[in-house]
Amino acid sequence: MIAFLTSALLWGSAIGCGLMAGVYFAFSTFVMTSLARIAPQAGVAAMNAINVDIVRSPFMPLFLGTTLMALALVAIALLDRDQPGAMAALAGGVFYLFGMFAVTMAVNVPLNDALAAADPATAQGAAQWARYVHDWTRWNHVRTVASAAACVSFIAGVAAR
Repeated sequence: MIAFLTSALLWGSAIGCGLMAGVYFAFSTFVMTSLARIAPQAGVAAMNAINVDIVRSPFMPLFLGTTLMALALVAIALLDRDQPGAMAALAGGVFYLFGMFAVTMAVNVPLNDALAAADPATAQGAAQWARYVHDWTRWNHVRTVASAAACVSFIAGVAAR
Protein backbone atom coordinates (compact mmCIF):
# COMPACT_ATOMS: atom_id res chain seq x y z
CA MET A 1 0.00 0.00 0.00
CA ILE A 2 2.78 2.44 0.89
CA ALA A 3 4.48 1.73 -2.47
CA PHE A 4 1.29 2.63 -4.34
CA LEU A 5 0.83 5.78 -2.25
CA THR A 6 4.44 6.82 -2.81
CA SER A 7 4.13 6.27 -6.57
CA ALA A 8 0.89 8.27 -6.67
CA LEU A 9 2.50 11.09 -4.68
CA LEU A 10 5.54 11.11 -6.98
CA TRP A 11 3.37 11.30 -10.10
CA GLY A 12 1.09 13.93 -8.58
CA SER A 13 4.01 16.01 -7.39
CA ALA A 14 5.80 15.78 -10.74
CA ILE A 15 2.68 16.94 -12.58
CA GLY A 16 1.90 19.64 -10.02
CA CYS A 17 5.46 20.98 -10.02
CA GLY A 18 5.53 21.00 -13.80
CA LEU A 19 2.31 23.01 -13.91
CA MET A 20 3.58 25.40 -11.24
CA ALA A 21 6.86 25.86 -13.11
CA GLY A 22 4.84 26.72 -16.22
CA VAL A 23 2.78 29.35 -14.42
CA TYR A 24 5.88 30.93 -12.89
CA PHE A 25 7.75 30.71 -16.21
CA ALA A 26 4.96 32.68 -17.89
CA PHE A 27 5.17 35.41 -15.27
CA SER A 28 8.97 35.53 -15.46
CA THR A 29 9.22 35.62 -19.24
CA PHE A 30 6.37 37.83 -20.42
CA VAL A 31 3.64 38.73 -17.92
CA MET A 32 5.78 40.93 -15.67
CA THR A 33 7.67 42.39 -18.63
CA SER A 34 4.37 43.36 -20.23
CA LEU A 35 2.99 44.86 -17.02
CA ALA A 36 6.19 46.87 -16.55
CA ARG A 37 5.76 48.46 -19.99
CA ILE A 38 2.38 50.00 -19.24
CA ALA A 39 1.67 53.01 -17.02
CA PRO A 40 2.28 52.34 -13.30
CA GLN A 41 -1.40 52.88 -12.45
CA ALA A 42 -2.48 50.27 -14.99
CA GLY A 43 0.32 47.87 -14.03
CA VAL A 44 -0.50 48.05 -10.33
CA ALA A 45 -4.23 47.67 -11.01
CA ALA A 46 -3.62 44.64 -13.24
CA MET A 47 -1.24 42.95 -10.80
CA ASN A 48 -3.56 43.60 -7.86
CA ALA A 49 -6.44 42.08 -9.86
CA ILE A 50 -4.29 39.03 -10.62
CA ASN A 51 -3.40 38.70 -6.94
CA VAL A 52 -7.07 38.81 -5.92
CA ASP A 53 -8.22 36.40 -8.62
CA ILE A 54 -5.42 33.85 -8.25
CA VAL A 55 -6.43 32.89 -4.70
CA ARG A 56 -9.95 32.13 -5.95
CA SER A 57 -8.84 30.11 -8.96
CA PRO A 58 -7.78 26.49 -9.58
CA PHE A 59 -4.23 27.73 -8.96
CA MET A 60 -4.72 27.57 -5.18
CA PRO A 61 -5.63 23.86 -4.92
CA LEU A 62 -2.70 23.17 -7.26
CA PHE A 63 -0.37 25.33 -5.13
CA LEU A 64 -1.48 23.86 -1.80
CA GLY A 65 -1.99 20.28 -3.00
CA THR A 66 1.45 20.09 -4.58
CA THR A 67 2.99 21.56 -1.44
CA LEU A 68 1.29 18.93 0.73
CA MET A 69 2.33 16.10 -1.60
CA ALA A 70 5.93 17.35 -1.58
CA LEU A 71 5.87 17.51 2.21
CA ALA A 72 4.51 13.95 2.41
CA LEU A 73 7.26 12.74 0.06
CA VAL A 74 9.94 14.35 2.23
CA ALA A 75 8.54 12.53 5.26
CA ILE A 76 8.34 9.20 3.40
CA ALA A 77 11.88 9.61 2.06
CA LEU A 78 13.26 10.41 5.51
CA LEU A 79 11.48 7.44 7.06
CA ASP A 80 12.61 4.97 4.38
CA ARG A 81 15.83 6.25 2.80
CA ASP A 82 16.62 2.86 1.26
CA GLN A 83 13.44 2.84 -0.83
CA PRO A 84 14.16 3.23 -4.58
CA GLY A 85 13.79 6.87 -5.56
CA ALA A 86 13.79 8.11 -1.96
CA MET A 87 16.68 10.53 -2.41
CA ALA A 88 15.17 11.92 -5.62
CA ALA A 89 11.87 12.40 -3.78
CA LEU A 90 13.68 14.09 -0.91
CA ALA A 91 15.52 16.40 -3.31
CA GLY A 92 12.29 17.27 -5.11
CA GLY A 93 10.56 18.04 -1.85
CA VAL A 94 13.40 20.25 -0.65
CA PHE A 95 13.55 22.13 -3.96
CA TYR A 96 9.81 22.71 -3.89
CA LEU A 97 9.26 23.45 -0.21
CA PHE A 98 12.18 25.84 0.13
CA GLY A 99 12.57 27.21 -3.39
CA MET A 100 8.88 27.63 -4.15
CA PHE A 101 6.72 27.56 -1.02
CA ALA A 102 9.08 29.33 1.41
CA VAL A 103 10.04 31.96 -1.16
CA THR A 104 6.37 32.58 -1.95
CA MET A 105 5.41 33.01 1.69
CA ALA A 106 8.51 34.97 2.77
CA VAL A 107 8.99 37.21 -0.27
CA ASN A 108 6.32 37.25 -2.98
CA VAL A 109 3.23 37.40 -0.75
CA PRO A 110 4.60 40.29 1.37
CA LEU A 111 5.51 42.12 -1.85
CA ASN A 112 1.95 41.56 -3.10
CA ASP A 113 0.51 42.84 0.18
CA ALA A 114 2.65 45.98 0.01
CA LEU A 115 1.60 46.55 -3.60
CA ALA A 116 -2.06 46.32 -2.63
CA ALA A 117 -1.52 49.28 -0.29
CA ALA A 118 0.41 51.37 -2.84
CA ASP A 119 -0.97 54.45 -4.55
CA PRO A 120 0.46 54.29 -8.07
CA ALA A 121 -0.85 57.79 -8.85
CA THR A 122 1.95 59.26 -6.72
CA ALA A 123 5.66 59.43 -7.53
CA GLN A 124 6.33 57.22 -4.51
CA GLY A 125 3.78 54.67 -5.73
CA ALA A 126 5.28 54.63 -9.22
CA ALA A 127 8.75 54.07 -7.73
CA GLN A 128 7.36 51.30 -5.54
CA TRP A 129 5.86 49.65 -8.64
CA ALA A 130 9.24 49.71 -10.41
CA ARG A 131 10.94 48.12 -7.37
CA TYR A 132 8.11 45.61 -7.06
CA VAL A 133 8.43 44.46 -10.68
CA HIS A 134 12.20 44.03 -10.28
CA ASP A 135 12.16 42.28 -6.90
CA TRP A 136 9.04 40.17 -7.45
CA THR A 137 10.30 38.94 -10.82
CA ARG A 138 13.77 38.10 -9.46
CA TRP A 139 12.24 35.92 -6.76
CA ASN A 140 9.76 34.47 -9.23
CA HIS A 141 12.75 33.23 -11.24
CA VAL A 142 13.79 31.31 -8.11
CA ARG A 143 10.31 29.78 -7.86
CA THR A 144 10.39 28.85 -11.55
CA VAL A 145 13.74 27.08 -11.31
CA ALA A 146 12.85 25.40 -8.00
CA SER A 147 9.54 24.10 -9.35
CA ALA A 148 11.22 22.79 -12.51
CA ALA A 149 14.02 21.16 -10.49
CA ALA A 150 11.44 19.56 -8.20
CA CYS A 151 9.53 18.26 -11.23
CA VAL A 152 12.69 16.67 -12.65
CA SER A 153 13.56 15.20 -9.25
CA PHE A 154 10.11 13.67 -8.81
CA ILE A 155 10.29 12.21 -12.32
CA ALA A 156 13.67 10.71 -11.37
CA GLY A 157 11.97 9.25 -8.30
CA VAL A 158 9.30 7.66 -10.49
CA ALA A 159 11.96 6.29 -12.85
CA ALA A 160 13.90 4.76 -9.94
CA ARG A 161 10.87 2.78 -8.78
